[in-house]
Amino acid sequence: MADKLKTKYAVDTSLFDALVEQASGTGNESAVAEPRALKQRLLTPDDADMLFLTDTLARRLTEGHGEVVFEAGVDNGTSMDLSNDDIKTVTATLTAAADRPLVNAFVQLLYDSGADDTQPEGKKHARAIVEKTKPVSNGAARTVSYLVRRRPQRIEDMLEVRVAVVGNVDAGKSTMLGVLTQGALDDGRGLARLALFKHKHEVDTGRTSSVGMEILGFNKVDGAAVRHTDIHRKVGWDAVCQRSSKIVTFLDLAGHEKYLKTTVYGMAGSAPDYVMLMVAANAGVVGMAKEHLGLALALGIPVFVVVTKIDMCPPHVLDATLKQLSRILRSSGCRKLPVAVSDRKSVVMAASRFVGQRVCPVFQVSNVTGEGVGLLQTFLNILPLASCSAASLMPKSPTPASPIAGEDEAPLRYDINEIFAVPYVGTVVSGHLSSGSVRVGDMVWLGPDYNGNFVATQVRGIHRKRAEVECGYQGQSVSLALRKISRSQVRKGMVLLRKDDHEVPPTATCTFEAEVVVLYHSTTITSRYQAMLHCGPVRQTAQVLCIRPADTDESTDQTALDKQRNALRTGDRARVLFQFIRHPEYITLGSRLVFREGRTKGVGKVVRVLSASEERNVMKQVKNGTMVVDQRIDAVQAETIQLKTSDPAELKARKVPTLS
Repeated sequence: MADKLKTKYAVDTSLFDALVEQASGTGNESAVAEPRALKQRLLTPDDADMLFLTDTLARRLTEGHGEVVFEAGVDNGTSMDLSNDDIKTVTATLTAAADRPLVNAFVQLLYDSGADDTQPEGKKHARAIVEKTKPVSNGAARTVSYLVRRRPQRIEDMLEVRVAVVGNVDAGKSTMLGVLTQGALDDGRGLARLALFKHKHEVDTGRTSSVGMEILGFNKVDGAAVRHTDIHRKVGWDAVCQRSSKIVTFLDLAGHEKYLKTTVYGMAGSAPDYVMLMVAANAGVVGMAKEHLGLALALGIPVFVVVTKIDMCPPHVLDATLKQLSRILRSSGCRKLPVAVSDRKSVVMAASRFVGQRVCPVFQVSNVTGEGVGLLQTFLNILPLASCSAASLMPKSPTPASPIAGEDEAPLRYDINEIFAVPYVGTVVSGHLSSGSVRVGDMVWLGPDYNGNFVATQVRGIHRKRAEVECGYQGQSVSLALRKISRSQVRKGMVLLRKDDHEVPPTATCTFEAEVVVLYHSTTITSRYQAMLHCGPVRQTAQVLCIRPADTDESTDQTALDKQRNALRTGDRARVLFQFIRHPEYITLGSRLVFREGRTKGVGKVVRVLSASEERNVMKQVKNGTMVVDQRIDAVQAETIQLKTSDPAELKARKVPTLS
């Protein structure tokens, strides 16, 4: 009986021995296969390798918001030793993986370290900006860089980068944009810029006085440039968008000092992703170029520099300009690291490191000879999207019904920059989508008007780059046709808010508090000081009600109000209570602002927006004299006001003059 039980409940040790051998690797080695190296996956791919490459590209494209720079040649620090034939095989493999429906992208070869780079452009003058680098040894790994970008199925899904073009007058801003967008070199007399001007006086004087807009597209096949001019005819904006996978929108701003308010409004209200600072090689960083550079740094916009007119500038003058530019960029006010872009390798490196806002690429171009224009165009092609780009909210599906319309979508805010009255259409507004998305048929709030009220309206049509679309997403510039709204009801600085996000009409305010830094002022800034204030699309005169230390909390009690500063000078930081002079505006927390009186005086950020009750309380304190509005009142006069009901003998004893 015992033997039967022992046999029945005996343990089969062979199963455990097999598991131990498999875990230790002493058993069947084919059960656990080693992963293939990246070189093997790229050169001799099988079905599993193609699936791996497809998933990798899809994941990286999602992380890169639709485009990514893929580098090959080094795997875990080990060189792949790629030959010319291997490069062709790698390109074919990546193209096959990108063509799959999960990815639906194209592949463009950007840089090959093994290819002959014939006479890098601008190399002889690069020594004035960056230090000399050590020569690359012959045994260095051969690397290649590819641009992988999704093919948009609709114009709504097309990537967009907005670049503001600034610089001193006669720096060649409009000419540079004409060469980039028209595809023809300049004749040295401003022929390329004529197509960009909007007014007759601009053509006569050659100086931009308004905010111009131009686009440069890159196609869906190989990333080649798509311009307005074709071989046989001129191409419109809608045709450029149909053929493009990415669009670079240029904001041509004025360089003359008398048009500074237009330039500040374009940079603050149009929300550019990057700033292209134009510097004439024969003039240097002079005039309004410094003002524009400081404004871009104050608004936190990444900057890259283009030095123009190198064909007509003597070498010693160009070297002096580059040294001056390097000194300004490395100063404590800028804290930028200038990098000379002289070949395709430096283009790829500068674009990949540009997002951190620390690197400042410097190009040297000539609009007459075309030197350096190709490098600048390649840089614009691979320029990454800003962190607030529309791609992060774009739908993954090409169908109109997208997950973006779910509950997690950000509230809609559309800033109005331009107003048009189109025949047979009605009122059309042009602006920028700061957050959220908008679709045809959406009910929105429009305001505030001069009384601070909002009115309800409906979006009846949407155009993007002059092409009709069904929706617009965050970061895009679109035009909206509004139903039953007259031209007189709309002004610049108004906003559109989705009605579903606000059950009751939103409220506007005249008073808000901001933490500011005074950049430069010849005297002092006190209460009742008035300046032109720019906050996004808002441009209105505001006055200072009170000035408090920067470490003051947000309370409005009398104890906090007594901690006022007498005045602000250059370099001071404080919390300032502003009030608009004319009418209320829609201001949100965290918005950056710039206030100027002629040139820029200071910058700041909104930290508190006062409600109607808080605003009445503040104005009551101002009226009663408990909040000192005019700090310039003499101390003796202030004491006289407090003692105006006291005994005359006491006033005479204290030597206080009596009021008449």
